[in-house]
Amino acid sequence: MRSVARVALALFLFLVPAGSSHAQGQGQAQAYPNRPVRIVVPFAPGGVTDVMARLLAQKLSENLGKEFFVDNRAGAGGNIGTGVAATAPADGYTLVLTSSSYVINPSIHAKIPYDPEKDLAPVTISAVSPNIVTVNLSLPVRSIAELIAHVRQSGKASFASAGVATTPHLSGELFRLSLNLDMVHVPFGGAGPALQSAIAGHTPIAFTGFPPAVPLVRAGSLRALAVTSARRLAALPDLPTMAEAGVPDQEAETMLIILVPSATPKDIVELLHREIAKIITLPETKQRLDTLGFEPLASTPADSATRIRQELSRWAKVVRDAKIAVQNP
Repeated sequence: MRSVARVALALFLFLVPAGSSHAQGQGQAQAYPNRPVRIVVPFAPGGVTDVMARLLAQKLSENLGKEFFVDNRAGAGGNIGTGVAATAPADGYTLVLTSSSYVINPSIHAKIPYDPEKDLAPVTISAVSPNIVTVNLSLPVRSIAELIAHVRQSGKASFASAGVATTPHLSGELFRLSLNLDMVHVPFGGAGPALQSAIAGHTPIAFTGFPPAVPLVRAGSLRALAVTSARRLAALPDLPTMAEAGVPDQEAETMLIILVPSATPKDIVELLHREIAKIITLPETKQRLDTLGFEPLASTPADSATRIRQELSRWAKVVRDAKIAVQNP
């Protein structure tokens, strides 16, 4: 009997600390956040990612009762700031809000300071914005089919974009490669100069982000042919998607991606996703996103991870097939 009692006592002493530790761990997770949370933006202040981060920081601070603040770490096309976030403690107190550079940079940089599939885990893809195909008004084309015929007939054409390896550039390369067209890419230092070049007729075709092109299309300065989203957009409801225009598999969007170090506790990731998803659905958030030319998404962590893997593979193939030069550190 004494031996049975000793075994029972030993078992009790073993189980009590384990149970207490588990409860304590749950309490810490439930108390999150209990200090300020940093949102790293790997770009300079004033851009779309920065605007989105500040909007979320304000709302998360209000909703969760602790300060969420933006830390701009610009440089190397987003690699520096993303690397900072990737090496931060995986405790939920460092997030990074980046763009589609996250799925493009691994293919165009010889070395980056993080592994996009191992070092960081997505909380959500908060919003997306497609690209748009526009042409100079003097170009005798009013549809994507007519554009394809015109390029083939002319023998060679040039298209403008906001810069090498930007989402619009890769969108143009995907279009060119898919249809075996002879088109030369002309990079500019932003969407504004690229669109002005198209208006002037220097590069009569332009692949750019949707937001900067909309006012020019509405003003009649450029003719829009298609948008690279899966569905039409309210800003230009008569503008067909590329699939509707007869060229499928051309979807290309700039994504606003929120990630955390990969070992961040799952319950904290889920909490952040829930809170961000609530913010994204607010009317004032939707209105702000609309002015930026973005559509709210707030995909789940699992769906976001799947899409990131797909985008990494897709753009790597485009970079390889288009023979875009890899940039050294």
